[in-house]
Amino acid sequence: MGMSVTISAAAEQDAEQIFRLQYLCFQSEAALYGNYRIDPLVQSLDSVREEVAGDCVFVARLGDEIVGSVHGRITEDGAAVIGKLCVHPRLQGHGIGARLLRAAESALAGERGARTFRLHAGHRSESNLRLYSRVGYQRVGTSQGTDGVPMIVLEKDAETYATTA
Repeated sequence: MGMSVTISAAAEQDAEQIFRLQYLCFQSEAALYGNYRIDPLVQSLDSVREEVAGDCVFVARLGDEIVGSVHGRITEDGAAVIGKLCVHPRLQGHGIGARLLRAAESALAGERGARTFRLHAGHRSESNLRLYSRVGYQRVGTSQGTDGVPMIVLEKDAETYATTA
């Protein structure tokens, strides 16, 4: 008998598992860009703890194991910036990323008043870009990550999250 993956808000005690999961999941992104200094790989455990305590962080659990996570926060302009979406490599392609994204969108719009959702994806990250397009995000520009990786900026209206959920 198999277990179901559940999505829930992250708790303080989840920070270490999120930290380790990010490190595992973002290895493929680092390899794609030949840059092992990308933000999720150099983030400190204390910084992850601060995000879990103060921001909107959701996890996907398979039993007691955290197999996915996503981070969101509201910016001064009322936009919700969503990032660090990751799913354990052995479970990718099963809709967990989309479920995490919907949970973050719902909380950021419903509880924190987000008007717009904004994501940044590496320009070579085709599977991520396909997911974001599939759930209603549109390309609105480009930026340079603090780690030097060229990024594509995607957005969608917070009012539309319910129609793509």
